[in-house]
Amino acid sequence: MAASTSIPITILIVDDNQHMRGILKELLRAAGVNDIKEASDPVEAFEYMKASSVDLLLVDLAMPLIDGVEFTKMIRTSEDSPNPFLPIIMITGHSERSRVNAARDAGVNEFLVKPVTAKSLMERLTLIVNRPRNFVKSKNYFGPDRRRRPDPNYGGSERRKDLQAKG
Repeated sequence: MAASTSIPITILIVDDNQHMRGILKELLRAAGVNDIKEASDPVEAFEYMKASSVDLLLVDLAMPLIDGVEFTKMIRTSEDSPNPFLPIIMITGHSERSRVNAARDAGVNEFLVKPVTAKSLMERLTLIVNRPRNFVKSKNYFGPDRRRRPDPNYGGSERRKDLQAKG
């Protein structure tokens, strides 16, 4: 059953699996998103993004040649990136901590483990809209702040600087 109101955003799905792209499209349409674009690989997606505006990316982690982590790094740090601040949700069947950390450290906004449900997808979309995280730029990272919760024991703005001085 389709949602009665249309959500005015453009979402680009980047996944080498056509069946998975179809599932994601149906979930998004049911949620009221009608402007859904598809790319079967990161190169196609990057070229599309240079030519057209996109509001959000859904990116598979495991793709041949360029995986989702490397693609996210391209979006965040390439000089020719069309939008380094673009919200990115990484989707994968691989939920090992090392893969989640790699995606986080590449600059994804949210991480979603397959099998994807309408509820889990909507939760991630809602987080991006209702609880956006500020972007952080450092020597080795550019992307949404990886800290989700404030540290109640710290009152300053340069927490990591203090931690390095103690270490």
